[in-house]
Amino acid sequence: MAVDQLSRAFVALGDPTRRDIVARLAVRDASVGELAESYAMSLQAVSKHLKVLEEAGLVSRSRDGQRRPCHLEPRVLDLMTSWIERYRRQAEERFGRLDALLADLEDDRAGPAPDPRRTGENHPPEQSEGAPS
Repeated sequence: MAVDQLSRAFVALGDPTRRDIVARLAVRDASVGELAESYAMSLQAVSKHLKVLEEAGLVSRSRDGQRRPCHLEPRVLDLMTSWIERYRRQAEERFGRLDALLADLEDDRAGPAPDPRRTGENHPPEQSEGAPS
């Protein structure tokens, strides 16, 4: 059941207007009319967006006298965050293992440091006595 709710929440947040509504409700509760003031759409269109958010469990409505304020429901956002965080951690672990493997391969490619005594580096060639310099 949580997967279905998670899917509905991601679908609901796929629309930029609904994401904006969620952002506004994160600051404070608002009525449909208050939310609709910020959009170039009808009150009915905003109500439809809210219905999608309600069905996803992201928003709820209560009654305050004549006013019916909309509330953000953080529980579903927590569910989404947990799901994203789990896969983010897995991806970071994979990238960490890949980085370590690439570092090992680079070390193997470089090979051991050459022994200067064997290559003659840093030592002038020996000259025999009496040889022209």
